[in-house]
Amino acid sequence: METRVVIKDEQVLANDWGSLKKFTFDYQRTDGQWETHTREAYDRGDGAAILLYNRERKTVVLTQQFRLPAYLNRHHGVLFEACAGLLDSDNAEDCIKRETEEETGYRITTPRKIFEAFMSPGSVTERLTFFVAAYDSDSKATAGGGLEGEDITVLEIPLTEALAMIDTGQIVDGKTILLVQYAALHRLTD
Repeated sequence: METRVVIKDEQVLANDWGSLKKFTFDYQRTDGQWETHTREAYDRGDGAAILLYNRERKTVVLTQQFRLPAYLNRHHGVLFEACAGLLDSDNAEDCIKRETEEETGYRITTPRKIFEAFMSPGSVTERLTFFVAAYDSDSKATAGGGLEGEDITVLEIPLTEALAMIDTGQIVDGKTILLVQYAALHRLTD
């Protein structure tokens, strides 16, 4: 396959929790013309996210935690979110099983992959794999709340309330909005 992108230069600007790089590249437009561009891209690895749902109780499990980037962008910083985590060296399914138990305390065995998406492709390389899984009281293995200094509150709320929280602006996290709306569209709690 013929490429329409030629990387000319790559500069590491930061390399800590993730890697921020500046790229200079040539790009061939759809009209055949070549242009030179400079862009920065942040790479922190790929991730996975999941929405746990209970059909009988018509509920979903969300987490609540402080996020500095949201705070820096004129928000109080405490977000309602679907459980998620970085893949590290795991595949997406193993990652989400681990993260679900660490963050929510629920042990799941059969998460169902529903799609993959780039959440901010203009500046971040991360691709998220999205899952849903049923839960019940028997799948509660630990209290949850996260590891490694995480301060996570686990919430079980009706799906209808989660949808209302999107409308009122209480849920502003993109992955969570996608998963809650997926649950509603596919009637996971009906």
